[in-house]
Amino acid sequence: MDMKGGLVVFVLINLSILASCGAPRKAIDVPFWNNYEPSWSSHHIKYLNGGITAELLLDKSSGTGFQSKRSYLFGHFSMKMKLVGGDSAGVVTAFYLSSTNAEHDEIDFEFLGNRTGQPYILQTNVFTGGKGDREQRIYLWFDPTKDFHSYSVLWNTFQIVIFVDDVPIRVFKNSKDIGVKFPFNQPMKIYSSLWNADDWATRGGLEKTDWSGAPFTASYTSFHIDGCEAVTPQEVQVCNTNGMKWWDQKAFQDLDGPQYRKLQWVRQKFTIYNYCTDRKRYPTLPLECTRDRDL
Repeated sequence: MDMKGGLVVFVLINLSILASCGAPRKAIDVPFWNNYEPSWSSHHIKYLNGGITAELLLDKSSGTGFQSKRSYLFGHFSMKMKLVGGDSAGVVTAFYLSSTNAEHDEIDFEFLGNRTGQPYILQTNVFTGGKGDREQRIYLWFDPTKDFHSYSVLWNTFQIVIFVDDVPIRVFKNSKDIGVKFPFNQPMKIYSSLWNADDWATRGGLEKTDWSGAPFTASYTSFHIDGCEAVTPQEVQVCNTNGMKWWDQKAFQDLDGPQYRKLQWVRQKFTIYNYCTDRKRYPTLPLECTRDRDL
């Protein structure tokens, strides 16, 4: 190969690297039992194909939930979900990471059901040091009841990024230097649940659950976890300082240009509430909002 041809190959390779900058590693499809176990009302969970798929059931007697077997400090966590179809008003399907301490850290997906023909609302929230009140709500650009879609969290010492499929819908940067707490020392487990929340979930509680459609079913598959296991203080220290995991590398310390454009697309086309722009609730802009470039 001559020098000119080599230069072309070099440029193409580097353009390819730039194009993939910041995208999490591809999730690996694994069965439910590899990483999870029921947390409550286990009789309301059905397992299909040896646990490749799990179905959560909600009826008048109970909802149900599951949790990861282990706790993690940083990593990439994803699940493919197909939400309750039909009239789902009052029904909430949740997928979230949470620590167990009093001043807990938490990263939330909450899917708020709706009357037939009305779109689901996806609410996300981030708690740090026990403080939440950082709700954002969007409509999805597809029907989440028709097929499985991937919902994931990338969490490292620099940022938390919440993805729907490959689209970043939210970023929460580490802003400790300006006085905003960031989850960096409390391991979290991953949880999911299906439950009745018709006191608040749909139009502020005006729309009640229609139990004639029960049992309601939410389906899950691809129970992917790629995180740093941490239970003991020594393990927490290792997870906090190793710097060798793929999610610690420079490509994952910020979104790249295409990812920020996708985030902006979500903000412009699908966002229906963002605490960062709620001047009635927050007359002074929360400190993290400008840094997150999430307005």
